[in-house]
Amino acid sequence: MKRTTRAVAIASAAALLLSACGGDTDTADEPTSAAEETTADTEEETGDAAEETEEEEAPADDAASTEAPVRDANAELVIWSDDVRAPILTEWAEQFGEEYGITTQVQIATDVRQQFKDASNVDQGPDIVVGAHDWLGEFVQDGIVAPVQMSADTQGLFAEEALEATKYDGQIYGVPYATESVGLIRNTDLAPDEPATMEALVEAGKALVDAGDAEQVMVTPVGQQGDAYHAFPWLSAYGGGIFGTNADGGWDPANVIVGSEETILGGEKIAWLAEEGALNVNVDYATMEAQFNDGASAFMVSGPWAVPNAEAAGINYAISPVPDFEDGGETVPFLGVQMFYVSAKAKNAQLAQEFVNTYVTNEDFQLALFEAGQRPPALTSALEQVAGEDADIEAWAAAGEGASPMPNIPAMNAVWGPLGQATADIISGDDPAERLAAAQDEIVANIE
Repeated sequence: MKRTTRAVAIASAAALLLSACGGDTDTADEPTSAAEETTADTEEETGDAAEETEEEEAPADDAASTEAPVRDANAELVIWSDDVRAPILTEWAEQFGEEYGITTQVQIATDVRQQFKDASNVDQGPDIVVGAHDWLGEFVQDGIVAPVQMSADTQGLFAEEALEATKYDGQIYGVPYATESVGLIRNTDLAPDEPATMEALVEAGKALVDAGDAEQVMVTPVGQQGDAYHAFPWLSAYGGGIFGTNADGGWDPANVIVGSEETILGGEKIAWLAEEGALNVNVDYATMEAQFNDGASAFMVSGPWAVPNAEAAGINYAISPVPDFEDGGETVPFLGVQMFYVSAKAKNAQLAQEFVNTYVTNEDFQLALFEAGQRPPALTSALEQVAGEDADIEAWAAAGEGASPMPNIPAMNAVWGPLGQATADIISGDDPAERLAAAQDEIVANIE
C-alpha cells in the first residue's frame, strides 16, 4: 500500500518539511516546524538584525536580534518570513507590487510564530505570514488567520496530503509551498544495499558493529527526554498514533489514542529496537549527526535537513523510506507542510488573498523557494520537475509517501513532552504498555 510506483510517489509530494520538532544549525538545512522543536534546541533563527552601537556591532545572538519587525506603514502589502526565504519573496513581492500598482514589503521575523501572534494582538502584524502548518490550530483559536478562498481548480494543483495539512474544521487556511518527512539516510560505503525491513536493517547494522566497521547499529535523535517526532514512524506502524478523528475526518482532541493497543504495538517495536542497540537515549540530534558523518553508523533516520552536513563530511549516501517490519507493520512518518497564511487582521485582505492564490500557486515561484531552502515543492508540477532533476528530491518524495499530516490542532501542545519522555523511558527499559498508558493520562489531563 505504501510503496507504489515512482510516479505516485512523486505526485504525492509527501517529502521534506518542514516543519515538527527539530533543530537548526543552518536555517535552510534543518526542520522548521513547531513539532520538530523537541529534537534540538536550535530551531529558532537568530538572523542578522543585530543592533549597531557607535563602537561595535552587537553579536547576532544579542537580544536585539529577537525583536519583532515593525510593520512598514508605507507598504500596502506586508509579508513576514524567515531570513532564508525573504530574498526570494522580496523579488516576487516587488513583481506583484508592480503588477497591481502598490508598495510591498517583505520583513524578516526571527521568531515568526510568536512575533506574528504578538503583533496581531496590537494590529501591527503583516498581511501574510510564512510558517509551518502545525501552527494552524493555535492561530485559528487565537483568531489571527483567515480562511483562504481557493478555487477547486487551484486545490487540484497540490498533492492531497499537502492540501489537507492546510485545513482546520474543513476550511483551508493557507497555500502550501513545501513538504517534509523523515526517511532512512544510508552510508552506501558501509551499507551498499537498501534494507528491505527494519529487521534487515538491524541485522546489517549489528554485523557492521561486530566487524568493527561501525560503532552504532543505527542513529536517530532520542536524548534523555525523547523525541516523539522521530519516533512516530514506529509508534504508528500498527495503526497507532496520537489522536483519533471526528465525524468530519479532523483530529479529535477528545480521542487520545497514545495508550491504544495499536500504539502499544508500536511501542513494543521501539523497545525491541532499543534492545538491539538501534535506539539509544545517549544519542541526541547533534550526536546523531556527528556519528553518522564520522562513519560510526551506516544508518540514520532523519530528514532533508540532515543531508547538507553529511554531504559536507564527504559521506556517500542514499535516501529511502523508513523500512517496514517483517510482520506487516508499516512505518508512517509525520508529514510537515510549509505554507502561506493570510492574517485575519490584514490591512489589505483582498491583496493578500490575491497574492497567495496567484503567486504562491505559480510553478516558477515554488521552484524559486525550493532553490532557497531545498525543500520539495508542494505544487505537484513543480515537484515533478525538481524530482526529475534531483535524485534526492525524488527519494524524499518516495520516503514520505503515505505520511500522516502532523496534527495541527492546539491540543498537540499537550503531547510532545509526555509522549517524547515516554519513548525515552521505553528505550531505557520501561514496559511499553504501562508507559504509554501513563503518557495518555498525562496528555488527557494537559488537554483538559
